[in-house]
Amino acid sequence: MKKKQKIFALDIGTRSVVGIILEEIDGIFQVSDILIEEHKKRAMLDGQIHDVPAVAEVIASIKKQLEKKHGPLQKVCVAAAGRALKTETALSTSTIKGKPLLQKNDILHLELSAVQQAQALAAEQQENAKGYHYYCVGYSVLFYRLDGEEIGSLIDQQGDEASVEIIATFLPRVVVESLIAALNRADLEMEALTLEPIAAINVLIPESMRRLNVALVDIGAGTSDIAITNMGTVIAYGMVPTAGDEITESISHELLLDFPLAEQVKRQLRSSDEITVTDILGFETSVATQEVVGKISPAVDRLSGEISKEILRLNNGKPPQAVMLVGGGSLTPELPMRLASSLELPHNRVAVRGVDAIQNVTLSDDVTKGPELVTPIGIAIAAKQAPVQYVTAHVNDQPVRLFEVKDLTVGDCILAAGLKLTKWHGIPGKAYFVNVNGQDITLPGGHGEPPLIEKNGRPSALDETIENHDRITVRKGRDGSSPHVTIGDLVDTSSSKQIVIDDKPYLLSPLVFRNNQTGSVDDYIHDRDVIRIQLIETLMDLLTHMGYNHWLESTKPFRLSMNGVDTFFPAYSGKLLINGVEAKLSVKIQEGDMISFKPAVTPTVKDLLIKKQIDLESGIRIRFNGEAISLKKEGSRITRNGRKLEMDDQVFHGDSIEITEHLPGSFIFQDLFNEVEIDMPPHSNGRFVLLKNGMETTFHEEIHQGDELEIIWPQTTR
Repeated sequence: MKKKQKIFALDIGTRSVVGIILEEIDGIFQVSDILIEEHKKRAMLDGQIHDVPAVAEVIASIKKQLEKKHGPLQKVCVAAAGRALKTETALSTSTIKGKPLLQKNDILHLELSAVQQAQALAAEQQENAKGYHYYCVGYSVLFYRLDGEEIGSLIDQQGDEASVEIIATFLPRVVVESLIAALNRADLEMEALTLEPIAAINVLIPESMRRLNVALVDIGAGTSDIAITNMGTVIAYGMVPTAGDEITESISHELLLDFPLAEQVKRQLRSSDEITVTDILGFETSVATQEVVGKISPAVDRLSGEISKEILRLNNGKPPQAVMLVGGGSLTPELPMRLASSLELPHNRVAVRGVDAIQNVTLSDDVTKGPELVTPIGIAIAAKQAPVQYVTAHVNDQPVRLFEVKDLTVGDCILAAGLKLTKWHGIPGKAYFVNVNGQDITLPGGHGEPPLIEKNGRPSALDETIENHDRITVRKGRDGSSPHVTIGDLVDTSSSKQIVIDDKPYLLSPLVFRNNQTGSVDDYIHDRDVIRIQLIETLMDLLTHMGYNHWLESTKPFRLSMNGVDTFFPAYSGKLLINGVEAKLSVKIQEGDMISFKPAVTPTVKDLLIKKQIDLESGIRIRFNGEAISLKKEGSRITRNGRKLEMDDQVFHGDSIEITEHLPGSFIFQDLFNEVEIDMPPHSNGRFVLLKNGMETTFHEEIHQGDELEIIWPQTTR
């Protein structure tokens, strides 16, 4: 035996209420009855009930009429209007300079802060409304940015500033509450609840197709509701206040018809080639359908333009892969083609979808199959198959009720409780203001820690899903501490060096003075400290600091007063060596340098005269009686404090000496006897002959380099 179940659903729209009876027989839905009744006055505005009794009256009327044919009706499936959804974009920015690498939970905090900003924007449009008066029914990230540049992911990133821009959709709680109130006044109990866009999507776009980027547009009388699918879910909802009435108004204006008659003409445009109308002046006129379409063309362009603009906004500036149109307004002539052109899509990617596109649904013969019935049928099926439930959770012992249009998370509970996560984040520690080497600097305190979030007593992430009656606890994150910084932390690590002086190792650290007192690089800094850091950089700084003043003294240039004039001899000064190479006092010390000292040299008179290129003596070489002889004369006379100095005597730094240079005179034969001794032969009679180069000469005859000298002793004759 076939199992049969009756479903009663209501589509409560801005202009009218649609009642529908479906019968489910073994998974097949049959539409057995549809009843449409218009509101007697303007009781609805943008999908929200403004006059509960007036709407309840229409609901009660439909219920009464359907009960005559189908028996008592006590429960009903309804939908919150898509046009009541509010979509907002928001940007959240966080300073991350000096913080650890960004992790998933940090990014979720940032996203949730952006959602809360969007929630506040939605609430601003309603007087006395708060952000938590809105259910977040979904959000998606538009952009992540790092230091102002767009980036694919913020995970494990570092920089100065991170930001996220989201688009979020909200449903005012009052919409649901007023809907329940109207049903109660009509003696009906809400059996199931859904959202109109979800209802249409559920019956037209199965889950297997939601990985495609598809836009569903429900064009009603006053508004066009939009939902976007992608990556297996509904990513955004939107609404534009332009729909079928825009076309009706245009027909009324062009043909001088009152609004109800213009509405009739609009419905005939798809079924008649020619339309006969009587205008407000009483003239009857027959107009070709194509002519009417031409007259309302600007209105059709406006409608397609507004819809395409909102689709692009919701879809991150890109056209979707396809667009499905439902609702009575989708029957507007040429609308699919113009919408495709506006979105730069092929014409076969935009189509009107009617009831015949819904799987597992049959209609009675007296029920029309137009696109205007997709949403009412979808409400009945979706509310039954995938009803939106209320979930109750507790946040810090405060009960919150959430509208489960998606997988609810801990973050959703916190939103619903109205907790601003930024206020639960630990505040940064107190900063220190100090002066270092005459420059004012600020040492920031430690970063505050994020809030501690637990679900049912265990640590939880913001994206963890929740179940009914879960208990969420949010505790304020730990505040940051004051700076814990040593003076050494302000100094470049290269300022301390391991060096060796005269084969002894030393650790060379900067000189530190804090508040005019000697300090250490290991001292902790306090607020308002005045710090002076003196770096030991050069060889001069090092030797002065380490007490090697005797080395410095010895490196001064060797100085003498010569004939009353100060004369310097650097060659006789002490030498400073770095790694075995002579170095100046201004050279900078490097890590591992080995400093040594080469002592000063004490010169002799001879060294000094050679350095000054002063002749020590003059001389020539001659030959005497066949033997080479060197003849010498004193070249310069040097005295210190009146005492003559010999060539091997030492001269000291600061001595005052006198140098007398002799002009080198000529050598004479007689000078030979200063170098040689003459022995007179025993047979000599005392007579001798002096020869120079073989020629007889005298004692006073000048001699020159290379001369041959002889003394001949004539022998005595017996």
